[in-house]
Amino acid sequence: MHLHGKVVTSVPVPRESTAGDIDVLIDAEEYQRILGDELRKLRRSRGWTRKELNQHLQSEISLQTLATYELGTRQCSVVRLVELCVAMDELPQDLLAKVHRRVFVDEPGRVRVDLRKVVADASDDLLPLRRWAEDRLQQAGEHGAGEIALDLPALERMAELCGLPTVDLIARLRRYASR
Repeated sequence: MHLHGKVVTSVPVPRESTAGDIDVLIDAEEYQRILGDELRKLRRSRGWTRKELNQHLQSEISLQTLATYELGTRQCSVVRLVELCVAMDELPQDLLAKVHRRVFVDEPGRVRVDLRKVVADASDDLLPLRRWAEDRLQQAGEHGAGEIALDLPALERMAELCGLPTVDLIARLRRYASR
């Protein structure tokens, strides 16, 4: 092969298999939307309006731009994301970890479930699970977490209560993944 007037030979190089070898498809629009949602939640947790957040930024940006970041309709550069996080006293990696957990809902050995979706399912065989989810939501209260990450022992017990094979329950619960 010729490259810039030089002959270049390509040689296959053996390499170790890494986690990066796994094919992962990222829905960019969904990722952007969830990132925006996390930015909005973070700003609101500080009790700030967009205008107040803008006053804490190193570089001024329009309120419309902030709104489009929060709506997930505009891409946010890494530098801008860091600036937003620093202004709100949040480590950028912590914010991205929250986004990652929402986009890639499965943690190793766990299944993440939106309890509100479980409660909304009227299937007779899931009645024990539905009652448990209702109870969890009541205990959490209005501002509590509506999602939970279930490990294998919990999934096995729930499957037993519902009279289902564990693998079938897991397949059904994936429909209730929190996003």
